[in-house]
Amino acid sequence: MSMEFCYGNGSCVRTVYPVAVHINLYFGLGSAVILTLLGNLFVIVAIAHFKQLHTPTNYLTLSLAVTDLLLAVMVMVPFMILSIETCWYFGEMFCKLHNSSSVLLCTASILNLSFISIDRYYAVCQPLLYPRRITVNTAVIMILVTWCVSSVVGFGMIFLELNILGIEEFYYNYVACEGGCFLFQSGVSSTVSSIISFYIPGVIMLGIYLKIYMVAQRQVRTIGLQDTSSSKRKATKTLAIIMGVFLSLWTPFFLCYIIDPYIGYSFQPALFDTLVWLGYLNSTINPLVYAFFYSWFRKAFQIIVSGRIFRSDMSDTKLFLFILSS
Repeated sequence: MSMEFCYGNGSCVRTVYPVAVHINLYFGLGSAVILTLLGNLFVIVAIAHFKQLHTPTNYLTLSLAVTDLLLAVMVMVPFMILSIETCWYFGEMFCKLHNSSSVLLCTASILNLSFISIDRYYAVCQPLLYPRRITVNTAVIMILVTWCVSSVVGFGMIFLELNILGIEEFYYNYVACEGGCFLFQSGVSSTVSSIISFYIPGVIMLGIYLKIYMVAQRQVRTIGLQDTSSSKRKATKTLAIIMGVFLSLWTPFFLCYIIDPYIGYSFQPALFDTLVWLGYLNSTINPLVYAFFYSWFRKAFQIIVSGRIFRSDMSDTKLFLFILSS
């Protein structure tokens, strides 16, 4: 690797990778972007088109898929170029929009997951209350809260420069440079934004899924039907995968994110880039966890790929006979 400047002396330093590394990075990160885009697009088309999927649970899943699709298009593509070229070529305003969108959409993705966990709690632990508590209106309110909170955190923090409040002189004298696009945070800003965007939703999800797991296990022990026991075991395995993927992909980034300002910003930018991409992969895997594991999506996928979706009677197709069998 060699070093040069993005726009000449005084601008940001650019890292130039060997051609082979350059090509492999574009191929690997580009593949992740395409998988994120296509996976979430299939979920959106399936839920929007098939009337049987128009349920509160699936509206929350639809919001998650839209969030992750926008993340792929608006954030992952420019960040891929920045990560590989190590220079920002799209101007200061688009840099602010990119950073704001990144915070907004990552927060929205995590909040969507939290509301889905609440939906699953009522479905498994309070099945008699579920039809009254989780209605279409409830799902709409959850979606509105998700996007409003995420917008305030994302755009409010970046455009009001709350992320560098109190450290403006240090940022503009020692960090900012032409050709750079940094999501730089003070200690207070990184702590508050991390708590809102990750730690609170993460604790909520962990607590809810542990409760669901214990209730499902208790039901398995008390209900002797083999089919029911098999269904419950499958449900608990799915919940374990959901939490395992979420925590393993996002925790490393948010740990470094909240620690870095308090240790003199010692972490290397390349480390942060790697951890950000690890978190973004959660949006790549979400369609697999929340949709590909279910029979209704596999059937919808077959209909979409075969082109039968364009037939006028396809929207009324029965993708499953009973909700529990999906």
